[in-house]
Amino acid sequence: MTAPLLLDAIADDARRIAALSRDMGRHVSIDPEMLLQRDIALQPPGLWSPNRHCRLVQARDGWMAVNLARQDDLASVAAWLECDDADAPWDAVIGLVKERATADLLERSILLGMPVSVVGEAPLAQASELHPATRPERALKVLDLSALWAGPLCGALLADAGLEVTKVQDPARPDPTAVATPVHHQRLNGRKSHVSMTLASSAVGAALDRCDVLITSARPHALARLGLTPDAVFDRHPQLIWVAITAHGFMGDNAMRVGFGDDTAAAGGLISRVDGAPSFLGDALADPLTGLRAAHLALRAIVEARAGLIDVALASSAADFARRAGLR
Repeated sequence: MTAPLLLDAIADDARRIAALSRDMGRHVSIDPEMLLQRDIALQPPGLWSPNRHCRLVQARDGWMAVNLARQDDLASVAAWLECDDADAPWDAVIGLVKERATADLLERSILLGMPVSVVGEAPLAQASELHPATRPERALKVLDLSALWAGPLCGALLADAGLEVTKVQDPARPDPTAVATPVHHQRLNGRKSHVSMTLASSAVGAALDRCDVLITSARPHALARLGLTPDAVFDRHPQLIWVAITAHGFMGDNAMRVGFGDDTAAAGGLISRVDGAPSFLGDALADPLTGLRAAHLALRAIVEARAGLIDVALASSAADFARRAGLR
């Protein structure tokens, strides 16, 4: 059951979004409980996340969240822990992490590109530095290059607010939600226009020329290969709002870190305590909370006629909601 104070914090952001959308001539209504749902078989939260891909484990000097959702992560356990138990990765994690220091484990996981975090490590979210902008009289256009949950949810809420949102699907890297969670996918992307486009093609630049808001969920080095760097984008599109959603931040030392909804929720301290041990509160909570926060920040930038890069990290968004829910 979701913590009541967390639902209160979500409802508070929902009211802010409703007020901003009314200023734009629409009314966006958000059900806090529904915001956190997706059509997937789940187990009760505890040391294991409800989807059973992430586990809270105790290291020598603290608790960590280890997320082995991808085959690459399972295959990296032996190198991460310098062991031979490649055939039983979870046994190795549970048995060996307790002998190691969190700092060493975190450093090695980052080098290997694994979604691992220390519980409560994430700083609170910082305000983005935006500059004044001029908005066109027409309906604003959004280019949604994101995937999975947080970015598409941001786009869905912007569509509810009356923006024209185009969801880009790269045929080489399709968004897995359409197959894995079709009802959830429809809720996130059903109100958007859809185009199939290779992200490495010049068509992305042409599409960007026609949009007012850009949503991404890739790390900066991947976007840089597409020519999407802050300098290049804002030199050409100074009036653009770029919502950059990442695990631990688009700028700075953590920009290369990998993370998903459960491990970044733990990084933000969005967990409960049961007999002194941490416990997950829900399913990949950092994802919907980040999507909500990103939409709020984007709508506020539109209403206030501001532009620039809105850096929205899953971990720091979780930390912000954890603070507001009295969990840190």
